[in-house]
Amino acid sequence: MDKRKLGNTDLLVSPVTFGGNVFGWTLDEKKSFEVLDGFIEAGFNFIDTADVYSRWVPENKGGESETIIGNWMKARNNRNQIILATKVGSNMELNGKKCLSKKYILEAVDASLLRLKTDYIDLYQSHYDDPETPVQETLEAYDQLIRAGKVRWIGASNFSTERFKESLETSARLSLPKYQTFQPEYNLYKREGFEKELEQICLDNQVGVINYYSLASGFLTGKYRSETDLGKSQRGSAVKEFMNPRGFRILKALDEVSEQYNSSLASVALAWLMARPSVTSPIASVTSLAQLKNLTKAAALRLDVEVISILDAASAWE
Repeated sequence: MDKRKLGNTDLLVSPVTFGGNVFGWTLDEKKSFEVLDGFIEAGFNFIDTADVYSRWVPENKGGESETIIGNWMKARNNRNQIILATKVGSNMELNGKKCLSKKYILEAVDASLLRLKTDYIDLYQSHYDDPETPVQETLEAYDQLIRAGKVRWIGASNFSTERFKESLETSARLSLPKYQTFQPEYNLYKREGFEKELEQICLDNQVGVINYYSLASGFLTGKYRSETDLGKSQRGSAVKEFMNPRGFRILKALDEVSEQYNSSLASVALAWLMARPSVTSPIASVTSLAQLKNLTKAAALRLDVEVISILDAASAWE
């Protein structure tokens, strides 16, 4: 499987990233191990999680996803085969505020390392912006972690255009670590938020994009075609917003293209993202080995220009 360079780092990652939000939520540890084994056996190497996953599940406290990944890497003795990304900043305390202060980051990283059963994180990301903390303070915390060998590279997620630009400018001005990746919500349906301004900033600064909700909570798989389909999974309620004329127009285009390529809608939706010059490795989650085949096929799928134009037109936001 061809690997892609992540931003201006020395990390070579698979063209699809496994989204670890399902671990400790829709997948227990045993099933998580099974899916992760299949993911690596298929030639993928990039796993993304966050310290807060999956606190939203009743009885969970956060850290469940990192713990499962750490247990799996220890059991398989494969840490050196994995490019591991996690996030900090979504406060682990229930109803706590988002925080990127130096003190908080330095404490949070040690907790993540403990759960992950490793002594370094390949990509450590600011999960959400913290407007109360100066950009410089956050970057200085990351500088300390990189110098200590606990973190190799840094990235950002869910930042506004203004704060992301300020972060990049501060890094350059003060010779502090630079965000090498950006993680936005981005897919065939949700395009405007990223494409309007942030995409060009990423291209201009050689920032690798590892977007989340690549399949719009499963809507782009074609699984949800009517209101009655919403009960098919725990994520069904998140899909209702896509059930409108534009959403169904996108599904119709995906139906046509998937038939042409003898592929699933999910594989085509991911291949469209991978063909985007700004995108390095879209994030997608699966809950079974059968679903994993969609990721494998997507990694090998090359859409021609005409097909990309069809999907672009169907999902146009202007």
